[in-house]
Amino acid sequence: MKKSNSLDTVEKHTVATAELSDDDDKELLALGYKPSFKREFSNLATISFAFSIMGLCSSIATTFNTPLLLGGPSTVVWCWILGASVCFTLGTSIAEIVSAFPTCGGLYTASAQLTPKKHRAKVGWLVGWLNILGQIAGVSSTEFGLSNMIWAAVSIGQGDKFELTAGKTVGLFAGLMVFHGILNSLATRHLAKMTAGFVFVNLGTTFLIIIVLLATTPRSEMHPASYVFGSEGIVNQTGGWNTGIAFLFGLLSVQWTMTDYDATAHISEEVHRAAYAAPSAIFIAVIGTGLIGWLLNIVMILCSGPLENLPGPSGSAFLQIMVNRMGKTGALILWVPVCLTAFFVVQTALQATSRTVYAFSRDNGLPDRGYFGKNSKSTDTPLRAVWLSTFIGILPGLLDLASPVAANAIFSLTAMALDTSYIIPIFLRRIYHSHPEVNFKPGPFYLGNGILGHFCNWMCILWTCFICVIFSLPTVLPVTKDNMNYASAITGGVVILSSLWYIVSGHKHYHGPQSNLHEDSEAETKTTPPEEARNLA
Repeated sequence: MKKSNSLDTVEKHTVATAELSDDDDKELLALGYKPSFKREFSNLATISFAFSIMGLCSSIATTFNTPLLLGGPSTVVWCWILGASVCFTLGTSIAEIVSAFPTCGGLYTASAQLTPKKHRAKVGWLVGWLNILGQIAGVSSTEFGLSNMIWAAVSIGQGDKFELTAGKTVGLFAGLMVFHGILNSLATRHLAKMTAGFVFVNLGTTFLIIIVLLATTPRSEMHPASYVFGSEGIVNQTGGWNTGIAFLFGLLSVQWTMTDYDATAHISEEVHRAAYAAPSAIFIAVIGTGLIGWLLNIVMILCSGPLENLPGPSGSAFLQIMVNRMGKTGALILWVPVCLTAFFVVQTALQATSRTVYAFSRDNGLPDRGYFGKNSKSTDTPLRAVWLSTFIGILPGLLDLASPVAANAIFSLTAMALDTSYIIPIFLRRIYHSHPEVNFKPGPFYLGNGILGHFCNWMCILWTCFICVIFSLPTVLPVTKDNMNYASAITGGVVILSSLWYIVSGHKHYHGPQSNLHEDSEAETKTTPPEEARNLA
């Protein structure tokens, strides 16, 4: 009898899951795309994916030097919560669009839908290239950062006898990239199961660092509130910028950490109840990362010790604070899950990047005749796009062997290119909201057309324009070829070159996001009335 009840329960669950998948697939068909992926990501796996893409403790660890050594300890604390608060408006604005367009193309596909027909191809082309190159640079820079984190631990462990070379860093970086390519070659069900556990390592490590630091730092050695939150903690070390600009440089850490929001959108065709789950995961992850990240930054500064002793021999102020308080052994033990968190960032980011490349190729945005826009029959995942993204991601790291300045210039593309690609569809969503050729059908996650919706949308647009200016400034004066900030030049170059490419040849094969329902079988075509499928051309 118990066995019969168990079988009934399994059967009901299977039927319910199939019905949810059918609803998701109907929504995808209505957007003009046939289902090409298996929906294996549960709510937990989707939330874990959204948290993992931001990294939290690992992303803070790799960017902690910037606010601390440019603007001082108080800059770390206040710039984080300031930036996180405004990033929340960007995250909710993106979640609203993702809820309305739950496709693997993400904001790239949405941007073309949110503009009149005559502009769709141009807008789709620009947003697509900004998003793809920003994601690839993000994967590459995070993997390179992970390589440096691992070697920093080796440096702490071996002391002065260890010598780090560019060859060691790049070699480990390339090996990690290939390993991530192999992991991303797994079927969706394996990726979903693996991803579901990432969030527990991420949050668990963060809270463990907070607890251990507070437990191992004597009360007499903790900094006072005036140092953590007050003017005593504002220390301008930029070499020439005024204190206000030095303080604003502290925003670079939070902006770098809280980016790639739309990564969850790129797996939406692999998610159950995508129109609900994907935007909800983005919303939860943005709030959680913002608040927990602020707590971590406060505790790090509280227990940081003398500023003149940082960043220490490892070059990482975050790791050095852990070593000073926990001892070498304790710090290195906790550094392992921090590195694992960075590993998870690359894992999820590469998955999202490959889906974007797949969607862009599917729409003939690449000069490949759709070669990278195909799924493998064995895994139902875009293996070609995975390995294209992997090998292109290795190139900036290899560049470090010839010129570290050039490699860092490519890495700097990440935040500016991604944030720019985000605000374009948000901007279009507002200025063309009543245009007869733009049919924005809100999803379940909807901010509305009232004060809340307008505030979130326009605030994030203005903030992103402002932060792009900060991203463009050299952080140290006087400016030399080694410390010059090439972010704006690289991003501008991408826009100019992609525009020229479109004018010369891109317009011949790319006409904006295209429906692929014509590739369906005759049976599937009959079950889908033509009026239900929106032509994205």
